[in-house]
Amino acid sequence: MIDDATGRARKPVAKGATKAATKAATKVAPKAQSAAAKRAARLAQAQQAGLLFDSPDDIVCGVDEAGRGPLAGPVVAAAVILDPARPIAGLDDSKALTAKTRDALYDLIVERSLAWCVASASVEEIDTLNILQATMLAMRRAVTGLSVTPTLAKIDGNRCPVLPVRSEAVVGGDALVPSISAASIIAKVTRDRMLVELHAPYPAYGFDVHAGYGTPQHLAALREHGPCEHHRRSFAPVREAYALHGVVATRTVAARHSADPHDDAFAPV
Repeated sequence: MIDDATGRARKPVAKGATKAATKAATKVAPKAQSAAAKRAARLAQAQQAGLLFDSPDDIVCGVDEAGRGPLAGPVVAAAVILDPARPIAGLDDSKALTAKTRDALYDLIVERSLAWCVASASVEEIDTLNILQATMLAMRRAVTGLSVTPTLAKIDGNRCPVLPVRSEAVVGGDALVPSISAASIIAKVTRDRMLVELHAPYPAYGFDVHAGYGTPQHLAALREHGPCEHHRRSFAPVREAYALHGVVATRTVAARHSADPHDDAFAPV
């Protein structure tokens, strides 16, 4: 026999062998297709839930914070376990979204997630522990406050708090892992609303506009009026404003410890 494509002689194939090969291929193909379909379905669910196949049985929560940089107000953290059966379109880093979009996604996350929890560390804890450890403390509180216990916590950034479950730091995770994106949205919306409420008794600072961040407006108000009780005295611009008004604001930041030893929630990755 001559191969039409190459012009070379082909070795004859027995009819029985051809039928057997065809029959085997017919049996294997549906199984392979079914397995591929199942893998694709699991992958789609994992991408939405942030599972990323660390283990097919993992219950993963995403964790993020809001408010590390401001000069006033608490630092807030959130933990979210998404429901693969109820996907949420549009999840992204909260900082990349408009306030209107964040508010709409906040409502969807609260409605559709398997579990979510938001927690905070106070100004006093920030000034006592330092902002990094206070952030870790808020994250720990958010994870341990979930109504569903996760088996893995994915943390935005390069450090993880000490947790009773496995944890993984994901740099840029708020834009990469949907459950972390959801946590970043919950944390930011919650904190922004807290600062809007804080504006009412302290209108001179403009908390409803800048959420406590060191904007020119905020720094000018600090110089004019001096800090209030909600300002972080461990932050240099606040200490300088105290000094300007003749008040010495001592830093009370501790190296590693809080009043509760279980709240020492910092662990480097």
